[in-house]
Amino acid sequence: MEVLLLGVYAFFVWLIFIKLKLLPWTTPWKVAVAIFPVVAIACLLLLLNIFAPTTSEVVVVRYVVPIVSQVRGRVIEVPVENNRPVKRGDVLFRIDPTPYQNAVSSLQARLVSDEAKVGADRERLVEMQAKLTDAVSSERQLNEQLNQATGQVGVLLATLDLSKTRVTQNTELVTTGAGNRFDLEQAETNVKELNAQLATARAAEQQVKEKLSGRVKGDLATVAQVKAQMATAQAQVRVSQAQVEDTRAELETARWDLTQSTVVAPGNGTMVNVMLRPGFFVSGMPFNEVMTFVDDEYQIFALFGQNELHQVDKGNEAEVTLDTYPGRVIKAHVDSIIWAQGQGQVDASGNLPRTTFVPPPGRFPVKLVVGEHDKALFLASGARGSAAIYTEHLALVHIIRKVLLRVASNLDYIIIKHSIHIGH
Repeated sequence: MEVLLLGVYAFFVWLIFIKLKLLPWTTPWKVAVAIFPVVAIACLLLLLNIFAPTTSEVVVVRYVVPIVSQVRGRVIEVPVENNRPVKRGDVLFRIDPTPYQNAVSSLQARLVSDEAKVGADRERLVEMQAKLTDAVSSERQLNEQLNQATGQVGVLLATLDLSKTRVTQNTELVTTGAGNRFDLEQAETNVKELNAQLATARAAEQQVKEKLSGRVKGDLATVAQVKAQMATAQAQVRVSQAQVEDTRAELETARWDLTQSTVVAPGNGTMVNVMLRPGFFVSGMPFNEVMTFVDDEYQIFALFGQNELHQVDKGNEAEVTLDTYPGRVIKAHVDSIIWAQGQGQVDASGNLPRTTFVPPPGRFPVKLVVGEHDKALFLASGARGSAAIYTEHLALVHIIRKVLLRVASNLDYIIIKHSIHIGH
């Protein structure tokens, strides 16, 4: 840049003093002509580096995804070619799916069996619930019958006591001659009838009690027994349902393994290092990469000195030139400044930080975003070049920086090699 400015300056000095002789070529003018470019270039460089900083350390980076098989098996097809573009979902390679398809079929059959067992256990639970309902209803009926029988016994006892009292009274009256013997006989007859009815009522009461205690013929099941059986049936249903859920989970895993036997591209990009061929056996290990995917999405980073960024802000205009595109200026803007580098990191350990050695000052990367006009331009991963950032101040020097950047980009057309190939 300095050489270019000095060349332009020398041309004007020659034109004014030698060619056109507009000014005399005297000693004072010679001293002035010699001092002026030094001061002017120094001031210009200072202003350019502050308000339009530039760097020759620009790099294009892309996301790289190592392709690893999730399952093990023998490769049967590799339809993708090396260094060819792919789109999201394109098949990269296929593994023999036979063992994974067999696992899916086996688990599907087991799931049908487990679901049938759940159905049978639920039917048994329904039967237990119906049996419990019947047992409760029978017990309720027997309790009602017992209450009726007990009430009947109580009524008969009260009536019998009253009849016995009348027999005693009539006996005393007949003995004294004041009573009617017929009334006495009638009262005694009533006592006999009531005793017979009381015996029958007590027999009925005892029969109901025996039914409740389960000691009659048929041995009716108690409510507690039915409840215990129903609890067992409910537990069996839960166990069967858990088995079904476990089988379904295994089936989903087997289906996932089956889908992973076909490996597809994770996005739009280019496949490189494709050396995989049918017959290879992939182990499904996390560090066993079989090919590499380079994403179409890229990022541009420009490295600047720390004191060059105090005027730079997010959204500032930027221009990028790459060695792969001589003479072309790519429009961009500042996305962000990554205010971090390795020298500012201290790892957690039991050692004290070392302060006796001070490493040389590092550079901070600035992330640049390409404008819409150049968005479709292909930028190779690892491409290098230069960049300039134009701050919000002193726009006049921006013009000089843009001219210098374009001149430097056009100089990339010049390729100088000193190699000579000698053949026989």
